[in-house]
Amino acid sequence: MLFALPFPAIDPVAISLGPLAIRWYALAYLAGFILGWRYCLRLSARHPGPPQPIDYDDFLTWAVIGVVLGGRVGYVLFYQFDYYLSDPAQILMVWHGGMSFHGGFLGVVVAVLLFSRYRGFSPLIFGDLLACAAPIGLFFGRIANFINGELFGRVSDVPWAMVFPRGGPLPRHPSQLYEATLEGLVLFAALGLAARVPAIRNRPGTLIGLFFIGYGLARSTVEFFREPDAQLGFLFAGATMGQLLSLPMIGIGIGLVLYARSRPVTVETAATADPDRSPAP
Repeated sequence: MLFALPFPAIDPVAISLGPLAIRWYALAYLAGFILGWRYCLRLSARHPGPPQPIDYDDFLTWAVIGVVLGGRVGYVLFYQFDYYLSDPAQILMVWHGGMSFHGGFLGVVVAVLLFSRYRGFSPLIFGDLLACAAPIGLFFGRIANFINGELFGRVSDVPWAMVFPRGGPLPRHPSQLYEATLEGLVLFAALGLAARVPAIRNRPGTLIGLFFIGYGLARSTVEFFREPDAQLGFLFAGATMGQLLSLPMIGIGIGLVLYARSRPVTVETAATADPDRSPAP
């Protein structure tokens, strides 16, 4: 047997209150939403004009619905369509697991477009700050994956390889931690620095595009170390589903950055907003 670090046996249930079991996965979602919301409020305070902080307050519910609904539908369509087609009732049983980032991401995109249209401001301006906060949720989600011992990596002999309870007897890459680092910490820091550059901040859509590119590259890279989903395996040209779904994100991200660069620089973010809307108190 190859050398391996012991897997930290952390109970997936963080808190038990009688029959109620609160799992780390639920706490990860909660932390991602709350901290992401607070970070958006902090960023929006630096930029006058709509969206106002109250808009981020009101969008929180929309974001939760977009992530949960989109994540579940995406998992059903992208990863286990035949299984759920044979037993549609299982689609509603989200407590059994099964969420897709790409599906949840599409759900949030739809929520942003609808909410921005309803409030009367630019979805690119609104989405730029949301993109800066998104890595927070990604970080906590991947840590929860690690605690659950799921979505582990491929067999490896690296000194930090681990034997996962669900991964057989051989040591594997702790790919969840790779993703938490790249998709979470690194991407969060990179977007935070980019948001401080006026030439980037004042071109709406640039930060969204950078998030698309950054996530797509991070996910595609880690997929080389992550065990493919058992029900799918390797797909076209040896790529995984995660890599195939990330390629369009990278392409769209490049397109958004180029589009933003082609537009005139603006520091007036209220141009597309309703001039009669009063600012948040």
